[in-house]
Amino acid sequence: MDDEPAPGKGAAESGTNDESRLTVLLALAANLLVAVLKLIAGLLSGSGALLSEAAHSFGDTSTELFLLTALRRAGRDADRQHPFGYGKERYFWSLLAAMAIFISGAVFSVYEGVHTIVSDPDQRMAWLNYLVLAIAAGLEGTSLRQGLRQARGAARRSRRTLADYVRNPEDPTVKSVVLEDSVALIGLALAAAGVALQQLTGLAVYDGLASIAIGLLLVLASAALAQTCRSLLVGQQADPRLMRAIEARLEEQPEVDDVVDMLTMVVGTGSVLLCARVDFIDTFSAADLERACVRIDESLRAEFSALGEIFLEPVPRLDPGTRDRVLRRYGNLLTD
Repeated sequence: MDDEPAPGKGAAESGTNDESRLTVLLALAANLLVAVLKLIAGLLSGSGALLSEAAHSFGDTSTELFLLTALRRAGRDADRQHPFGYGKERYFWSLLAAMAIFISGAVFSVYEGVHTIVSDPDQRMAWLNYLVLAIAAGLEGTSLRQGLRQARGAARRSRRTLADYVRNPEDPTVKSVVLEDSVALIGLALAAAGVALQQLTGLAVYDGLASIAIGLLLVLASAALAQTCRSLLVGQQADPRLMRAIEARLEEQPEVDDVVDMLTMVVGTGSVLLCARVDFIDTFSAADLERACVRIDESLRAEFSALGEIFLEPVPRLDPGTRDRVLRRYGNLLTD
């Protein structure tokens, strides 16, 4: 997070949601078309790897439907029942998307691979498999480029590397698309290798092993996405760079003696909850503190667009209970 004033939260969130929706819709169209083509090719040629890839793409299609639901529901305004908004809906539906990848893709791929090895079917129309895999690679590559373009933009705005942003995103829909399409391209390569080796050797075991490898690849992909969603659902803190910048701004305020404790939680894409315990200068009256809290709140919101709700609590820096909690949580004191 940079230290310069950021644009208004509403405009930023709207733009991010629109771009995420475009990314997901493009991935949905590509996966649905690819799934149908793979299914037809797999049934005509008898290739277990192609059928596994078809299950993979149908799983990705269901994933995109979950992600579209996430984008729609997460955009609702806060209300009495959910005063911090519905931003975490995006994480819940993304978790369901990870489960869809595992159930509809990974399990079927492993099953189909074992079935192919046991039944040892004859290979038919290998050329059709190659044609479909080539078309699928083009469509998946187009979807991946859109996902990477959005990820690069988000990483650039938050001054992070692309790899760091994909590993720890605030918007799991972007990670879902990038991960799905990357895994899909690897899966296509595995399927092509399985088909080619069976064609060269006449042994269906290679096609079956390719199918099992695709299934294991999908297990890893679903686990990675589920881990991201789990961390965000449990209550992940904001980017440490944002926390340091907020702490520095708080300590620059004329009414503030020191920042004793600071808690943050990502409550949605581009939305952070901030709770800060602050040691104010002792000579201020209660009215002075009230005015200072209002002014600091407005100042922080103007500079850091990601901040949603802000809570400032006056506490003495030497309070032993607070110091112990900070030490247990962070391992060091913010007042050091």
